[in-house]
Amino acid sequence: MRILLVDDDQSLVRVLRQGLVSEGCVVSAAHDGAEGVRLAMSTDVDVIVLDVMLPEMDGHEVLKSLRDAGVATPVLLLTARDAVSDRVSGLEAGADDYLTKPFAFDELLARIRALHRRARRGEPELLVAGAVTMDRTSHEVRIDGTSVDLTPTEYRLLELLLQNPGRLLTRQAILSRVWGYDIDVAPNAVEQYIHYLRTKLGQTLTIATVRGAGYRLDVPAA
Repeated sequence: MRILLVDDDQSLVRVLRQGLVSEGCVVSAAHDGAEGVRLAMSTDVDVIVLDVMLPEMDGHEVLKSLRDAGVATPVLLLTARDAVSDRVSGLEAGADDYLTKPFAFDELLARIRALHRRARRGEPELLVAGAVTMDRTSHEVRIDGTSVDLTPTEYRLLELLLQNPGRLLTRQAILSRVWGYDIDVAPNAVEQYIHYLRTKLGQTLTIATVRGAGYRLDVPAA
């Protein structure tokens, strides 16, 4: 999952990022409302975790801007206010769920996963290309029925390729979808992980290098 955290409490963001990354998520963060709007509109994320009390624009204003612009990404609102009127106003503004501070990380994670599942209804849970199958529910990858051990980053990269068979994926697109925009990665990270996948997949799939452009998963002939 790709998560955008919008909260001006940098200590909280640091803790949440660490926990979410340990669960295999790609996390981007903004520390004020204006930056949150910019990132939400310019990056591809699965769930937005949005604090209500923000500098420049509060969470309700951010949410209204996103919904007015047609951004339908699920939003989980965070707030220290527990009044029914506050919860109702957030939900009426377009939030998909609401969580009151302080909260347990496990509850936050469960709510994020529930929003992600709800948004993905209708998408295939099983991705197949040639002899390779990916079960997105169990996070299991198999080649001809034999399980393949992938790291979280390798899994996200393979998932992206399987979702876009035959399409050119630029290096920047891969970085943003697999690692996120605001995280430091090695200059050759994409090339390195493409190599790891090629090694683990062997001859079952072809990940073609398009010189000067990016990478493409060549679809096996039926």
